[in-house]
Amino acid sequence: MTHDSTAVQLASSSSKATASGGWWRDAVIYQVYVRSFADSDGDGIGDLRGVRSRLPHLARLGVDAVWLTPFYVSPQADGGYDVADYRAVDPLFGDLSDADELVRAAHALGLRVIIDVVPNHTSAQHPWFRAALAGDPEARARYHFRPGRGPGGAQPPNDWESIFGGPAWTRTPDGQWYLHLFAPEQPDLDWEHPEVAAEFASVLRFWLDLGVDGFRIDVAHGMVKAPGLPDIGRGAQATLIGTEPLPFFDQDAVHAIHRSWRRLLDSYEGPRIGVAEAWAPTSERLALYVRPDEMHQAFNFRFLNCPWDPAAMRTVIDESLAATTSVGAPTTWVLSNHDVVRHVTRYGGGARGLARARAAALLMLALPGSAYLYQGEELGLPEVVDLPDEVRQDPAFRRGRHQQDPAGATLPTGPQTGPLPGTGALPGTGALPGTGALPGTGALPGTGALPGTGAGAAAAQADTGTIRTASVSAPVPQAQPPAGPAAAPRAVPGAPAGPEAGPGSDPQTGPGADSQASPEVNPQTAPEAAGQDGLRDGCRVPIPWSGSEPPYDFGPAGSWLPQPAGWRDLSVAAQTGDPHSTLELYRAALELRRAMPGLGAPEAGADPAPEAPYSSGMRWQPAPEGVLLFTRPGFACTLNSRSTPVELPAPGRPVLSSSPVETDGRTVRLPPDSCTWWSW
Repeated sequence: MTHDSTAVQLASSSSKATASGGWWRDAVIYQVYVRSFADSDGDGIGDLRGVRSRLPHLARLGVDAVWLTPFYVSPQADGGYDVADYRAVDPLFGDLSDADELVRAAHALGLRVIIDVVPNHTSAQHPWFRAALAGDPEARARYHFRPGRGPGGAQPPNDWESIFGGPAWTRTPDGQWYLHLFAPEQPDLDWEHPEVAAEFASVLRFWLDLGVDGFRIDVAHGMVKAPGLPDIGRGAQATLIGTEPLPFFDQDAVHAIHRSWRRLLDSYEGPRIGVAEAWAPTSERLALYVRPDEMHQAFNFRFLNCPWDPAAMRTVIDESLAATTSVGAPTTWVLSNHDVVRHVTRYGGGARGLARARAAALLMLALPGSAYLYQGEELGLPEVVDLPDEVRQDPAFRRGRHQQDPAGATLPTGPQTGPLPGTGALPGTGALPGTGALPGTGALPGTGALPGTGAGAAAAQADTGTIRTASVSAPVPQAQPPAGPAAAPRAVPGAPAGPEAGPGSDPQTGPGADSQASPEVNPQTAPEAAGQDGLRDGCRVPIPWSGSEPPYDFGPAGSWLPQPAGWRDLSVAAQTGDPHSTLELYRAALELRRAMPGLGAPEAGADPAPEAPYSSGMRWQPAPEGVLLFTRPGFACTLNSRSTPVELPAPGRPVLSSSPVETDGRTVRLPPDSCTWWSW
């Protein structure tokens, strides 16, 4: 039985959460990394018109909303997360009318639109920061400017490290230092200044008036710093995020900001929602961000970071549901995003990684709450692990002691007229914000030339060579045709057999040295501080739509990052209509999720399971070692994490499986690394 016929038979009702008005409680939200989704004008960079042209794909996939990464005016020092004008669209992506038309087109297809807002920091090219560098004391008060320590103030004010590596401070020509928890081109705002709060309330209203349905709050845990900016006393601080209390993240006072934004959101018809990108040391701390008067959702990074281990998965699921349900909020689930290694590769790459990724997707979509999909995961895309250095644009790629040179700093000197620069130099090039081109290039991003060339994208690909992505030597081992009616999708070839993150590694920050930082150590001669691994470009390679060679209909010309030749079998066109493809697996799962009464979010006030009162009807059942089995009303989910098949009593009638299952109606033989949905 194919995915489609199974889904059609069961499609009978809309989700309970949507029907009751809390659409976000069980929504499936699709993240679009704008520059890598679809290019409408042939410059090799995705744009808003490109996104609009591909909205029918998202509607057919069955998602409820789309989340757009930043498209504001920006020097693009960190992929648009360095915003110079929060109320304008960067010409790289279109103009304000394109944003308006995209929102209207999405709504016409039944899709809601969530956009990023970046409140922790601005671009160094923001008018406020330009004025601050020009010496305006009021403008400086909106940021964290401090005198240095040591003789002549030559040392940073404290020992904080940038998430991207190196000190979190850059010295200005007048001897003061400013704080940037990320790149030097991203100075942190001081939210104790009332004008900062007023400005962002105005920005939110601007986009709500345009019709957006909500905001994803970037670094929602970071706007407030501990009083006095105390030292941490140890290095490798990026590896501590989400595991230990830190003076620059998850401060209690940040919740007053979120409460004020919730009041603003609630003043609009909608409902309009806020989604916190928040890292917290415990599930209980994370739940504080989704109390009834704060954000509607918060990303559950513990689930994303969980290794392929059933005991660890169950623990994370239990603790996540317990924490969020305690405050009446839905739990969110996510496997990949624009900052982490794609989960096909994290789970081992090749056939094994793809099988596990497909199984994990079904597990995620069966859990109570809301799910986030990252563009391309519905195609089973692997991480591109061998991009040439010269095309990489992740600012963490060149980090550490060469990131800053206070003695030779060249910074904006004051308010400027005319267009903003089209780029900011990456750390480690010897140039500071807005002063230079990307290393190894003779062209600025956005000019139609890919890095490393003076010509177009095709020439760039010829110069840098084809990305080597190994095809799997064989598909996932196939069972004999199943006796039961479950769909039996097979693996799609084309996933890399490259390095995997492995259990216990942190795909957000990557491994880091346990070096000790000291404020007395000169940051220009100190060993490189551990930050993000700098390889986030591998998950941002533009996705394939159709065709047998790059750019796979991404746009009329090339793509800003080269695409692997092996992706022709992974395109939307190649997978559409193949009942065994990953794309059709996702389409079937989303249709079933919407149709089956036991899936999605629990009904408000539903009777909880006695042994698991937080799960609102989700119950764990006894299962063999290496297998997870839980039930929800009229539904069961089995996950076999083992590398060998497992036999057990059939928990119902199979309706969808990530790999072929064999069942006689009484017992079932679960394939290795697989997940199956059941109904009765």
